Amino acid sequence: MRVAIVGATGAVGKELIKVLEERDFPVSELRLFASPRSAGKTVTFRGEPLTVEVTPEGPIPADVVLASAGGGVSKKLAPLWSSAGAVVVDNSSAWRYDPEVPLVIPEINPESARAHQGIIANPNCTTAILAVALWPLHKAFGATHVVVSTYQATSGAGAEGMQELLDETRNHLEGRPVGHKVFQHPIPFNVIPHIDAFQENGYTREEMKVVWETRKIFGEPEMKISCTAVRIPTLRAHSEAATVLFERPVTPEAARAVLEEAPGVEVVDEPERNRYPMPLSATGKWDVEVGRIRKNLAFGNALDFFVSGDQLLKGAALNAVQIAELLL
Repeated sequence: MRVAIVGATGAVGKELIKVLEERDFPVSELRLFASPRSAGKTVTFRGEPLTVEVTPEGPIPADVVLASAGGGVSKKLAPLWSSAGAVVVDNSSAWRYDPEVPLVIPEINPESARAHQGIIANPNCTTAILAVALWPLHKAFGATHVVVSTYQATSGAGAEGMQELLDETRNHLEGRPVGHKVFQHPIPFNVIPHIDAFQENGYTREEMKVVWETRKIFGEPEMKISCTAVRIPTLRAHSEAATVLFERPVTPEAARAVLEEAPGVEVVDEPERNRYPMPLSATGKWDVEVGRIRKNLAFGNALDFFVSGDQLLKGAALNAVQIAELLL
């Protein structure tokens, strides 16, 4: 396939290049595009140097466009790319809620990708990491209510967010004033219960993305979901604590057995050996770690569990490449 990456020099764009190479995706030609300030940079792919080009305002000669340049760019240009024959796999929020655009996690709804009309949406990273673990449990036991609290790394705000954590932590440790530009408050040694804009219902848009997207991907428009999204001072890999109520009888042992067989999931659940999901161990992994699986003490027929997944991989670049693999 002729592949183009738009937003190639950003945090997700860099991961897209790595994932294409590591998964040996059949690329006959790779072209890299970014903003004018990044044009001219050189990136190595399979041992060969490639020069980053300015994202064009018109069609791109490619079979697949992997887009990670922001919602504004994708909303404006994705229809032009697809009209020229490319299938656009878009990592922004521009197309996720369009009823004509499939929202795809290959482990869950690969058949939806076949219904595309030129554009396929990649889910939000928080949604993807939760959904990979929740879906097999939902299929087996019928999830009815989901309450999730997230612990989201600075990678969710891109390369700038990760750099702000490093710079401002250094300022704190060396006794200089600690500032903030990317986040609403200083991020070192802090947690911020605010990601994206607040909505009229008191939830943030990040929290509502989990609700909207999980319902769409699962094909469950009435599923009861509530989310609290929190930014924490880690570099990458989001973690989430979930409480799920089920309609069919469930035990931790049965849930663990289901998850052991689920694609995209690694069960890390040996508390007696201090083994459980963590950003430190989930970083760089293609699978999502799931553990701390236990019976909920407040509700009948409910489980608690904890997940960690690399926001830049399953939460973004890996999922996009997996969608492209479906197109093969």
